[in-house]
Amino acid sequence: MTRAVESADSATRPGLAALSLGALGVVFGDIGTSPLYALKECVAEEHGVPPTPDNVYGLLSLIFWALTMVVSIKYVLFVMRADNDGEGGILALLALVPERLRRGGRWGLGALAAVVLFGAALLYGDGIITPAISVLSAVEGLEVAAPGLHRYVVPITCGVLLALFAIQRHGTAGLGRIFGPIMLVWFGTIAVLGVRFIVRHPAVLRALLPTYAVGFVVHHGTESFVVLGAVVLAITGGEALYADMGHFGRGPIRTAWFALVLPALVLNYFGQGALLVHEPSARGNPFFAMVPAGAFTYALVALSATATVIASQALISGAFSLTRQAIQLGYLPRLEIRHTSSETEGQIYIGAINWMLAIACLALVLAFERSTRLAAAYGIAVTGTMAITSGVYFVVLREDWKWPLWRALPLLIVFLSVDLSFFGANLLKFLDGGYVPIVVATLIFVIMVVWRRGRTTLMRRLVTHAPDPAQFIADLERDRIPRVPGTGIFLTAQAKGIPVTLSHYLAHVHALPQRIVLLRVAFEHVPRVPVEHSVEVEELSAGLYRATVSAGFMEHPCLPDRLREARQSKPLALDQPDTTYFVGRETFLATDSGEMGRITESLYSFLYKAASSTTIYFGLPPDRVMEIGMHIDL
Repeated sequence: MTRAVESADSATRPGLAALSLGALGVVFGDIGTSPLYALKECVAEEHGVPPTPDNVYGLLSLIFWALTMVVSIKYVLFVMRADNDGEGGILALLALVPERLRRGGRWGLGALAAVVLFGAALLYGDGIITPAISVLSAVEGLEVAAPGLHRYVVPITCGVLLALFAIQRHGTAGLGRIFGPIMLVWFGTIAVLGVRFIVRHPAVLRALLPTYAVGFVVHHGTESFVVLGAVVLAITGGEALYADMGHFGRGPIRTAWFALVLPALVLNYFGQGALLVHEPSARGNPFFAMVPAGAFTYALVALSATATVIASQALISGAFSLTRQAIQLGYLPRLEIRHTSSETEGQIYIGAINWMLAIACLALVLAFERSTRLAAAYGIAVTGTMAITSGVYFVVLREDWKWPLWRALPLLIVFLSVDLSFFGANLLKFLDGGYVPIVVATLIFVIMVVWRRGRTTLMRRLVTHAPDPAQFIADLERDRIPRVPGTGIFLTAQAKGIPVTLSHYLAHVHALPQRIVLLRVAFEHVPRVPVEHSVEVEELSAGLYRATVSAGFMEHPCLPDRLREARQSKPLALDQPDTTYFVGRETFLATDSGEMGRITESLYSFLYKAASSTTIYFGLPPDRVMEIGMHIDL
């Protein structure tokens, strides 16, 4: 079994409490704000069921057992055990799968990896919808206090979202310190509100029994399947518990979930249910109906808006982390990544992703205008990713942990029966807005696949046209090639052989530097690689070296610093002023005669041009970089 986050899971009680408090502000924001809209959608007039006592009990039972089966059992007790050196998430889970199942064919992408990539792409759809529906639901509380404020809901929501995305470039280190305490107040508040109404109608607690969920399904038949599309709103954010595991560890997340988050959510949902039993007219917005109209409503709106901003922040940061992992694993082109904190490595900002999310969120709010309408677009992305996670987890159980089939298969059946039921229910909302995350995921998936295929085809082409290593080394040793003072570092993606950039340089300059280093950056399927073990140097011939810098998929290595810090590179003195970095810059012809075809190669060429330059991405000194251009038809 893979190693867990020992420092976090074995923390002292004060340390565990601090980490659990921090997890409240990062991990549980999404699922913690679901009471704003989940039960409301279940009983909404448009597609819900009437809030009769039997219906309310059945819905509460479905919500409780969804939280129990999906979040408590599947993720917290089982899936979170599958960590990659402490890191979680669907791409980290893929990294645990044996290499033979990840790669395949001429595209360098196996079927399992393709499915996981689509699951990762679905998370971008979740990252677009969550901020929109969360903030919109919170601001809609103003209508409960003053119906005349209806026309201001959309403008205020857009303003909050725009401000949220605008501050991303400054980093969230300062805000992060208060996220946990604010969410502690939020969970305490919703728990107290729930208890207030449960005390008035304690019979609602009978819905904890699964018989009420079963009875609801039996009584309503196919209609209950439609309602599952609204029930699933209560478990959105479950995947975040796994994805953000690397920040806090299993122990703090489990502690926060079972000690505070789950009880607070259940109390609030059951409190809303008790309210609906006595006041069915509150079905329009049962959450905000839990406080008296007026000053209490405005205060709850303010707290809700703050909590939804925190929830949105977690999704935005998650999109940044997911993008960086995809880049390091070779599924997305390089993008400019800026670290916004000198203390926390995970605090990063990717401008292109930030503003694409911002535009998409604002477009959703302007197009749907109401959280009820936007709820139709929610759920497909989350449940799709959950189902894929279950499938990959089964592969890890069988291939990595060597579980026997009789032990692993029952888990898969239980997990998929729940995931696919929710996914199928949400597919019914496809034409009402469910197409949004599918379209977004498909576009991102196409980009990932085309980029992967392009990189694989390019590497194959470069290896084919590379000079013969034995002949090249023989020419160097026989002094057939003039040498000039200085060190030339030729960046290459090839693990063996002589890179084409070196032969092109020789063909045009007719001379080579006195010392030549063939430098490759290898991103491993682990989160991080210790600096002292990250550089390997091999002498191929007198004055010709091959160096490999290893980095994890959570790292963003600055090559000059890495070479300077690593002990193995000191004999080369690669940071001397006479060092020049040589990088390739290909131009793709995109003709019909190429292997990829005109359209696919044109898309790859566009992505290649849009990618961050090697100089910027690897922190190379611009005044010591020389680009070597080549024309290639893939």
